[in-house]
Amino acid sequence: MQLTEHRNEQQLFVRRADAESVSVVDRVFRSSLVLGATQVLDDFAPRTIDEIDTPAVARILELKPDVVLLGTGARVRFPAPALQAAFLQRGIGIEVMDNAAAARTFNVLVGEGRNAVVVFLLPGPS
Repeated sequence: MQLTEHRNEQQLFVRRADAESVSVVDRVFRSSLVLGATQVLDDFAPRTIDEIDTPAVARILELKPDVVLLGTGARVRFPAPALQAAFLQRGIGIEVMDNAAAARTFNVLVGEGRNAVVVFLLPGPS
């Protein structure tokens, strides 16, 4: 059986992600970003989970997600309950994972047509 991958050319996808960088289609990011199926917010200021505040949540909500994948770098770091509640109170699911797992999960969900948004926390340039 031959398997052929068909991608929507309008849809963004992650080629590679780790604790230092994320490759989206053919562009490499080294600073934190928020990624939806068709839009990148590459001016996302927080570098760590503790820096995600109310204005940062508002930036994520701009993409109107049904689920938010929070990539916290090389290791999973869970946010404060208040941050999780900011999404859950709006009926938006939130899943926390390392950047590589967040990238894989994002690709699967948007490939299925789900309205997923992934946040990648990256250290930025030195």
